[in-house]
Amino acid sequence: MIDVSKLEKILKKVEKPARYIGMEKNSIQKNLDQVKVKFAFAFPDVYDVGMSHLGLHILYNLLNSQEDIACERVFAPWVDMEEQMVKENIPLYTLENKEPIDTFDFVGFTLQYEMSYTNVINMLHLGNIPILSKDRKDSDPLIIAGGPCVYNPEPMADIFDFFVLGEGEEIILEILQKYKEHKEKGYSRIEFLKEIARIEGIYVPQFYEVHYKEDNTIDRMIPLVEGVPIKINKRIIKNLNETYYPEKLIIPFIDIVHDRIPLEIFRGCTRGCRFCQAGMIYRPIREKNVDTLLNTAQKLVENTGYEDISLTSLSSCDYSQLQLLVTELMKRYEEKNIGVSLPSLRLDSFSLGILKEIEKVRKTGLTFAPEAGSQRLRDVINKGVTEEDLERAVTFAFNEGYSTIKLYFMIGLPTETEEDLLGIKNLGYKVKDIFFSMPKEKRRGNLKVTLSASCFVPKAFTPFQWVGQNSIEEFNDKINFLRSEIKDRKVTFNYHDPKLSYLEAVLARGDRRLSQGLIRAWEKGCKFDGWSELFYFEKWMEAFEETGIDGDFYALRQRSFEELLPWDFIDIGVTKEFLVNEYKKAAEGKLTEDCRQGCRNCGINRSFLGGVC
Repeated sequence: MIDVSKLEKILKKVEKPARYIGMEKNSIQKNLDQVKVKFAFAFPDVYDVGMSHLGLHILYNLLNSQEDIACERVFAPWVDMEEQMVKENIPLYTLENKEPIDTFDFVGFTLQYEMSYTNVINMLHLGNIPILSKDRKDSDPLIIAGGPCVYNPEPMADIFDFFVLGEGEEIILEILQKYKEHKEKGYSRIEFLKEIARIEGIYVPQFYEVHYKEDNTIDRMIPLVEGVPIKINKRIIKNLNETYYPEKLIIPFIDIVHDRIPLEIFRGCTRGCRFCQAGMIYRPIREKNVDTLLNTAQKLVENTGYEDISLTSLSSCDYSQLQLLVTELMKRYEEKNIGVSLPSLRLDSFSLGILKEIEKVRKTGLTFAPEAGSQRLRDVINKGVTEEDLERAVTFAFNEGYSTIKLYFMIGLPTETEEDLLGIKNLGYKVKDIFFSMPKEKRRGNLKVTLSASCFVPKAFTPFQWVGQNSIEEFNDKINFLRSEIKDRKVTFNYHDPKLSYLEAVLARGDRRLSQGLIRAWEKGCKFDGWSELFYFEKWMEAFEETGIDGDFYALRQRSFEELLPWDFIDIGVTKEFLVNEYKKAAEGKLTEDCRQGCRNCGINRSFLGGVC
């Protein structure tokens, strides 16, 4: 255990000390001497962000429900806390028992966002754990990762001992069971890794060697250990009604990003947006039934005291029983002033009936994501929503007394023209016109339209994984064009930093040669790269130059269908043939209909289900 008197002393000097003390309601503190496996769940960002992550709550409670396993939490300390910890020689510790993380059997990171990678390195360093997998001994913890970013694990291949691909509820218990058995026989790190490398969904990078061609593309990837798979299959939970879901959530002492009950209603998505990685990697769609959800909600309301239930999924409006679920939740909780919210709304499945139910407790702003400004470009990306959908949705909303509307777009999408960019402005102005075309006595509130544009980042396992990203200069030109066009004080234009999006693309499509560049960037002081005030693009560029990395090779280069991609050894169930076909349909502006209307032959039903989705 760390020196608590030192900790108490430094907590008086930092912002938000409650990030570092634990002891929250529903947190679980076990006697670490009485368990067989100690697992530190590591979130590579601040407490306020990490505690809003549903996966943390699921795995934390699942592991702690096992008598012989203790799961404790650790987050990236903010810069003020890190400074004090280094000064007082306090290693990175878990919140529950204030135990240094290097005393745990496993430190498991969730990788939600590429720009958190330097925080992973920093946390290992603060925890006195060797940064490179090859430098760790039997006495060091096993460093593992899961989450959406591990669908291209290669940029972090030298750092992690192994990756867990897919949904974690079943596989994590399999891994820890094997570890217990292995420990009883006499533990050897390398032998344990060889054993678990045979479990479906596990990737151990050190057991594979990558060869490159003269043009720096990948030639082949060779297994170095007998018996390890050439293709790694993701893991999926087939029946969500029977899988584990927590009945309690840890209640923080401070405000966090999402202070509410997250009620997961389904996984997967049937829409097939061509830019969306989640829509491909989380296939097939699996819904929970209404009774399961109502029972879960009841327990979480009793055990948390939260006043908002957020229906979470990739596209919550597509839940087949949404009207029934929302009506039942409101019937039960309206009198207790407990509201229901939907994180974002699809314009084409937006329902007035659901809106009327939700607003019985409280009104919030509404968020829609047209993604592109013109119908042509929406067809290219297979978004499948129309301007009429937007008109209908905002007219509903304004008639119900809403006056704050957010619209999300991407700039730099494949085939984008100036006309498509102007469409972003035009849609914002159209929303404003709809509001002011209503009779004055019907208008409520002060209209605020926010147009938010992110820079398109091509991601692995999408039909656009072969596309070259726009350059930073091209992004800046497009942003400046829109800034000069949008001149209405009722319409606000926000945009992402193109430099950050460029780096995200480098890391999203990189290979294992990037590990040394990542470590060099960290050595130069890069961390919390997703926080604008701590993002140092020049240091990243220096790090790449010093380690011989050409960022443009990964981010800006158009790739051929024949090229072997760094993540091609992973099988997500969706075939490469389907992705190529979708890429070609995008070039022709052809739509692929929702899977719910009939199978589109993506491959998931054959490879992972052996039947109908």
